[in-house]
Amino acid sequence: MIIKNTCIAITLVTVATVFAVPAKAQVLEEIVVTAQKREQDIQDVGIAITAFSGAQMEELGIEQSFDIAAFSPGVHISGNLAGQNMQFTIRGVTQNDFNDIVEAPNAAYLDDGYFAIAQAQTFAVFDVERVEILKGPQGTLFGRNATGGLIHYLSRKPNFDELEGYADITVGLFDSNADATQTKFEGAIGGPLSDVAAARVAVMYNQHDGYLNNLYPAQAPVGAGSASPGPGAGADLGDDDTIAVRGTIDLKLSDRGLLRLSTNYAKTEIATGPYQSKSTIAVLDANGELINVIDTPANETRLSIQGNADGGGDAIDGDMFLPDGGIGLTGRPVPGGDFFGYIDADGDDFDTSGDFAFEDSGDTETFGFNARIEWEFDNGAQLTAVSDFKDYEKLLFIDVDSAPVNQLANYAGVDATSFSQEIRVNWENDTSRYVAGIYYLNIDTHSDNGLKAPGTSIIGGLDIGVVSNLETNSLSVFGQAEFDFSDKLTGIIGGRVIREEKEFDTAIGVFPSLSNFTVNQGGFIPNIFGAGSPFIETDEREDTLWAGKLQLDYHVTDDFLIYGGVNRGVKAASYNAPLLGAFLGSGGAPALPYDEEVLVSYEFGFKSTLQDGRTRFNGTAFYYDYSDYQAFLFVGVGGVVINADAENYGIELEYVTSPAEGWDILLSAAYFDATVKDVLLRGGSPLPARDVDPTYAPELQATALVRYEWPVGNGKMNVRGDVSYSDEFFYNLRNFDADKFDSYTVVNAGIGWTSEDNVWDFDFKINNLTDERVGVQGFDLATLCGCNEVSYQPPRWYGFSAKLSF
Repeated sequence: MIIKNTCIAITLVTVATVFAVPAKAQVLEEIVVTAQKREQDIQDVGIAITAFSGAQMEELGIEQSFDIAAFSPGVHISGNLAGQNMQFTIRGVTQNDFNDIVEAPNAAYLDDGYFAIAQAQTFAVFDVERVEILKGPQGTLFGRNATGGLIHYLSRKPNFDELEGYADITVGLFDSNADATQTKFEGAIGGPLSDVAAARVAVMYNQHDGYLNNLYPAQAPVGAGSASPGPGAGADLGDDDTIAVRGTIDLKLSDRGLLRLSTNYAKTEIATGPYQSKSTIAVLDANGELINVIDTPANETRLSIQGNADGGGDAIDGDMFLPDGGIGLTGRPVPGGDFFGYIDADGDDFDTSGDFAFEDSGDTETFGFNARIEWEFDNGAQLTAVSDFKDYEKLLFIDVDSAPVNQLANYAGVDATSFSQEIRVNWENDTSRYVAGIYYLNIDTHSDNGLKAPGTSIIGGLDIGVVSNLETNSLSVFGQAEFDFSDKLTGIIGGRVIREEKEFDTAIGVFPSLSNFTVNQGGFIPNIFGAGSPFIETDEREDTLWAGKLQLDYHVTDDFLIYGGVNRGVKAASYNAPLLGAFLGSGGAPALPYDEEVLVSYEFGFKSTLQDGRTRFNGTAFYYDYSDYQAFLFVGVGGVVINADAENYGIELEYVTSPAEGWDILLSAAYFDATVKDVLLRGGSPLPARDVDPTYAPELQATALVRYEWPVGNGKMNVRGDVSYSDEFFYNLRNFDADKFDSYTVVNAGIGWTSEDNVWDFDFKINNLTDERVGVQGFDLATLCGCNEVSYQPPRWYGFSAKLSF
């Protein structure tokens, strides 16, 4: 049987026009992109691209890197840690492994600098020139060969002509019983330092309280698990305290050359991740194998369902760790509750009760430096060299059961660096264009992951940890050529050859827990939770990979392009760094390495400009043939990446028009039908393999936004409203009934005024007007705590902003 996933995405967006106010954004403003490593109008590029200027993103309310997904057909979000770390999903391609040694299949860049750590895809968006989202394999020209596509943010550059800048402040209130408030400031200033130098500095600060109202110790159990994990337990969750700064200086080396130096820094302090708990129950076959998970019926007291009997808590679930919640339970103490009797009283609303919930328990810190040289030779050829260094540090926590039971917390820590160097040359003649280059990447990652049992917990004072190191060295050569066979027909051929080396080591076992906020310290405790622990493994590998592209572009007219081609993308092999139970349950050391994935994409599309430039209509159809797709299979309380073949086919449409002054409309749609084939419910399962839906891929997405502006006094007033709909989607590859989020409809609204000279902007907005529950991330823990942990986007939010530009 083949279980398939059908996805349709429809987006209707209206943003400000510039008929009378040139400084404001319009959808139909010309967007120049660099998807082919040279500047081109987006309508002249035979690639499925969604692009927005910085001004457009301000109009759309884009504050975080992942917010742009709502306005791009076929793009969604996944990740972990209750939304504190997000990743992009493009056309159903995703991987939500929560260990930071992994690289995402959809790459993210800032100013041609690759984010080598998957969880680094979450960052604040401020002072940005534009974003480009490229769908499908992009390995021929971009420095890291992501199979699904890429998201490229480009920051605003210094101005050599005049001093300019802005200051923007926002205050807001989250509508929950926590009464959380928000204050955000964003500003930038830049201009010439001399005839040959210009600089720009941008800053952003955001602070908001936790919107998830924590009632702990309400509903804490009696007896086992009732002790507090420590002082400060029970904090409200969902807060943010972030400061970020970026500085750029441009130096003219001559009339032919430019040196750009930029640096960026960001630091965030946040509470424990804002997961909530819902009660779930495992369904077992006659042999005790887990075959489904459902929401716990209101009158249910069994630990699991095995026919008409109680199958107990020791289900065969591919994770050899903590059956019966770790204390040998015989039933659920409260009908409909989890193993410890907890029921979230208001369901998916924003009151909860969680014990391992501490203010400022987590933090992330990133630093980056980027150097770019551009040089034009006498013959017109252009040399570009980009050097990029990034340093990532992170330690974040979540409460595993997300309930008032002192059982387990999960921690995710990373200390990593990346360095990349790209050197490329572009040249052209009357009938052809070329780009060729080399790319080097080094990623050095140290990861600390695991489960923490506080000293007062059921288990008592242990870190069940995994310590891993992965160093990657990748060297590639690439090139692409375009040949004009006539004034209408162009052929494109490109390729990349990659030599990749990886060195990996991991140690999986148990440490003493020295405190709630330190992890994996004090040395391994030998021979605990299974003979032979700690388990120490090392490996290294070398691979030669290749990617390629063949395409034809045909300009029917100057305003109508059709294109079709085939792309081969590849993502390198790598290693799992699983938690102890997942390591044992998946077969131990043989399950650590996984193979490269290969995607062959067949795509046909068109781009048209109509009505004297007032309308654009673009579309593409594709078929994906995946070999060894790298999918994350979560079982028990951990997971591993597996290889499985997959296929996907779909269509995407974008329609943009300005029907009258003051109005713009953008309509986009995406449909895909994806299947991940022959997936076992656990490693070594005796049950037949299943064909399943990919995770975080809703069947139907739809968004409609309307904005209208008109003259008022010495400026213009605008009103706007948007409605977004998403169908249900699975968050676990096994596609169990309980492991999916419901469909949702979100309404946003706002009113604003801009002065005629574009110096002042005032805006009042309401996000999530109807206070809808929007599922973000979830994990199935039915055999650990009789629950799933789930997280949601914030509740209704009211905000006012004022912006001064000069």
